[in-house]
Amino acid sequence: MESSRALLLKVLGGLLLLAAATWLFLHLIRSEATVVAAVRGPAPNAVAGSVTVLAERSLEVKSDVAGRVIKKNMELSDPVPARGILVELDPADLNLQIEQLESERATVKRRIEIGSASQFELITARELLETDERQHKEGTFTLVDLEKQRRAVKTIEQKLELDKVINDQQLSKIENDLKVAHRTLEKMTLRSPVEGVVTAIHTDVGDLISIGQPVATIIADSRIVEVKISEENFAGLRIGQPATVRFLSYGNKQYSGKIAKILPAADPLTQRYIVHLTVDVDPKLLVPGITGEANIVVDLHENAIIIPRRALMGRNVFVVKGGRIELRQVEVGFTSLNQVEIRRGVEAGELVVVEETDRFRAGDRVTTIEVKS
Repeated sequence: MESSRALLLKVLGGLLLLAAATWLFLHLIRSEATVVAAVRGPAPNAVAGSVTVLAERSLEVKSDVAGRVIKKNMELSDPVPARGILVELDPADLNLQIEQLESERATVKRRIEIGSASQFELITARELLETDERQHKEGTFTLVDLEKQRRAVKTIEQKLELDKVINDQQLSKIENDLKVAHRTLEKMTLRSPVEGVVTAIHTDVGDLISIGQPVATIIADSRIVEVKISEENFAGLRIGQPATVRFLSYGNKQYSGKIAKILPAADPLTQRYIVHLTVDVDPKLLVPGITGEANIVVDLHENAIIIPRRALMGRNVFVVKGGRIELRQVEVGFTSLNQVEIRRGVEAGELVVVEETDRFRAGDRVTTIEVKS
């Protein structure tokens, strides 16, 4: 019995020591509170919205002509400049056509330079007409024969004019056919209309492609930072208003921006309004599809009391005063992405708890570790 009682006492003593150690350990953990001093400064009224980065354009590059692919200058994920060559088609047949047209053009030009044989007929006919008119005045040549010669001269003149029209028309057609052929030759080199990245390839060397067949898909490098705003917050938005943007892919890093465009109609599915931002960020970071949040400043209170937004617990905050935790009910003013204006409940210079607020209770005695907001 005595040995059992002694064993029981030892067990109870051990449990008491463990409880005391646990209490001391927890007390030591809870004894440090991370705090930030409330300060005075400008308090922005910011409208919150969800951010999505979109490619401004995603397009399929299609061929305007038919032909066989003889060269491919792209691979998946390759960057391409605007007007960069993607695919080249075989121009051999077209080059032969251009060569033939150039030969025909040279022939027509030479024929025009040499002139028509009718020119000599016209000279002879005009000389005869002069002689006939002189003889008619002398009374040795009849008027009927004179009119006949005049008609002969007119016929030759009309023939020369018609030859000129035919030659000009033929030369013009050849010149136009050459322009069309050269334009087609240009189209046989398929280029990217925008600066971007190749995201899909639809053809390869040796393929025979038809008119309108896609050869590649390009996503343009230009981006749209789209922000969706609820209806109740839309009315105060104006182009040029400043914004702060945080992308989930890049942690808590914030980027400044401003409203560039406000779309006049709400999204029919979500009934949320859309604005576009310009953001001061490396364009390479704006990967299509990444999301985040934005705060657009629509108003500002100067010389307001500001604390970090993460210190708020509903409408309460923990304030450390005299080494003890105080639970304060506060009146909140303007709210932004990381800060909140306090109209009543906290004074400038007072320390508010900003981390692990669920560990503390009113009245806890703590030491403070002050950090910047």
